[in-house]
Amino acid sequence: MVRLLVLITLTFCLMPNVGFGQSHKNGKTVVVIDPGHGGTDSGAIGINGEEEKGLVLKIAKQIANLNESLFGKEYEIYLTRYSDTLVSLGSRSKLAKTLNADLFVSLHCNHSVNSNAKGVEVYVSKKGKYVRESIQMAYQIQKGLSQNIGFNSRGVKFANFQVLRETVNYCPTVLVELGFLSNQDEARHLTEEENILAIALSILIGLQVKM
Repeated sequence: MVRLLVLITLTFCLMPNVGFGQSHKNGKTVVVIDPGHGGTDSGAIGINGEEEKGLVLKIAKQIANLNESLFGKEYEIYLTRYSDTLVSLGSRSKLAKTLNADLFVSLHCNHSVNSNAKGVEVYVSKKGKYVRESIQMAYQIQKGLSQNIGFNSRGVKFANFQVLRETVNYCPTVLVELGFLSNQDEARHLTEEENILAIALSILIGLQVKM
């Protein structure tokens, strides 16, 4: 609880000052949050039985809620899914283009046959118009989750994931692997409501990308 209170306090010292979104009529930065998987695709199954699809949806919804309650709707946030439905990868990236998104963040949880594997990884595309900004945002999110939440940092990495390569030419885009559901400690950590709130807030603060 102490860590969460400190994080909330820091929020008011780090209110968004984003260099994107100036072309939108309301002057707001459009952010698309992509909760991975959904529907018949559960994603990773945790050692505690928790499903990836449900956890990332909770975090995505909390990001949207905090944007309204703490940031005064500074961002214009959309989710690629709002319920337990399966949305194709192509439709997720197409939504970002249709909304003329300024930032795209895909949320996932990791899994490994090694139950000792733990920590957060953030992926970006190897090439594209907004690779530099994507890397900057990735490092900010990675740093925040490590310092504010206590996750081990597994680094920022390059990958050719479909949602990354299909959005990087339109806006900065990252894919976040929020800890390992195959790790006993992280699986428990990711299911606690206070931690879900803290993770969401940390990611929201990490969206402060400047041109």
